[in-house]
Amino acid sequence: MTITMDTLPKFINDDFMLTNDYARELYHESAEHMPIIDYHCHLVPKMIADNWQFKDLTEVWLGGDHYKWRAMRGNGVPEEFITGKRESYEKFEKWAQTVPYTMRNPLYHWTHLELARVFDVYKTLSPATAREIYEECTAKLQTPQYRGQELMKRFNVKVVCTTDDPADSLEYHQYINEHPFGVKVLPAWRPDKAMAIEKPQQYIEYIQKLASVAGVEIRNYQDLLDALAKRQEFFHQMGSRLSDHGLETFYAEDFTMEEIDTIFRNTLKGQMPTKEEILKFRSAILLDFARMDHAKGWVQQFHIGAIRDNNTRMFNILGPDTGYDAIHDVQCAAAGHKFFNTLALEDKLTKTILYNLNPKDNEVLATMAYTFNDGTCPGKMQLGSGWWFLDQEDGMRKQINALSALGLLSRFVGMLTDSRSFISYPRHEYFRRILCNVLGEDLAAGKLPKSEMAFIHQMVKDISYNNADRYFGF
Repeated sequence: MTITMDTLPKFINDDFMLTNDYARELYHESAEHMPIIDYHCHLVPKMIADNWQFKDLTEVWLGGDHYKWRAMRGNGVPEEFITGKRESYEKFEKWAQTVPYTMRNPLYHWTHLELARVFDVYKTLSPATAREIYEECTAKLQTPQYRGQELMKRFNVKVVCTTDDPADSLEYHQYINEHPFGVKVLPAWRPDKAMAIEKPQQYIEYIQKLASVAGVEIRNYQDLLDALAKRQEFFHQMGSRLSDHGLETFYAEDFTMEEIDTIFRNTLKGQMPTKEEILKFRSAILLDFARMDHAKGWVQQFHIGAIRDNNTRMFNILGPDTGYDAIHDVQCAAAGHKFFNTLALEDKLTKTILYNLNPKDNEVLATMAYTFNDGTCPGKMQLGSGWWFLDQEDGMRKQINALSALGLLSRFVGMLTDSRSFISYPRHEYFRRILCNVLGEDLAAGKLPKSEMAFIHQMVKDISYNNADRYFGF
């Protein structure tokens, strides 16, 4: 028999990444068709409200995707083909040239999963297939079935939570609420800018904006809290039920409220705070954020361990979120325990998900979370999914193993996209296949009892969707 491209099995096939019969059974019978709750993403609300139509494959695939940008730079692609002014197909062609070199990087899997699941294209992307794939996918993107809202519905998405600043108007969320299309689109509270006193001039401008939106004159620290509380109530009315905080580490310095008020007032006068004052202010306001979340009954998320904007030359050219961030090496255990202990002593510790970017902190955050579980809610405090540089097979397996060893995997709220892309939902499939394969390997090795397959099937369904549905209460 002569082997041709047409007779070779598909790379992305029904049993992709499923290595035994138990894994295949768990995935196809229990995980594959579960809905999606994408409780942390960076989709642009305006694009959802406008039911965005993408002009070509480059826009939907390469626009804003710093994962791909990093790979292209690493492959020697000049910046003009990445974020520059080159034509769309020229940029896509450079991506197609890069893809074969991404083998064993998660981008290789994500790329071909997205081609298969979004566009029904099963060819591998390379310079030889670039033009054909570009033209076929771009043609499909011109049809109504490939507009933004339709892409979300195609993947059986029930809820997405965007990432929104307290000063945001939420006008597009309001529009979507008034013009429903079958997917709940809810804001998530991201108040990082309210603690960023290390840049006084930018901070003053932000406080002025927040004051205007909240209708509160902000002259002191209590005014700031009043303005934030007013905005949080507005977010709550708009359906928000969770916050998100992007931090280098936890902050838990000792302080007095008099000190915090003085630091805040001086910053509003344009004075540069000292390092000690910055840490004290972050410690105070982070506690107040958490108290506000508890009062609302919200879930709070803490993303720990990114070191950002490290390439100053490129930051000055392109700005933030363009692929120049990395994994930090922080010591978070002592401060994290002190922070949560303060809240627990006040009985103001709400549901909490902890994410680490450095894999060394999987066990640190898993044990931290379970130190403060109090029996009031299954999985009240838990280790979150593999985040950012860790949302790949090795990172997901390590997170699953740490959570399994030190907590309850069965209560895990599962995967999220953490993405700016409308076609990133196959990441949920990727996670579910890895989860089922981990469990399938344990079954094959006799580490889990085959007599409990019914429970294990239910566990897969719960981690895929049900736990998040119950936990967040959207």
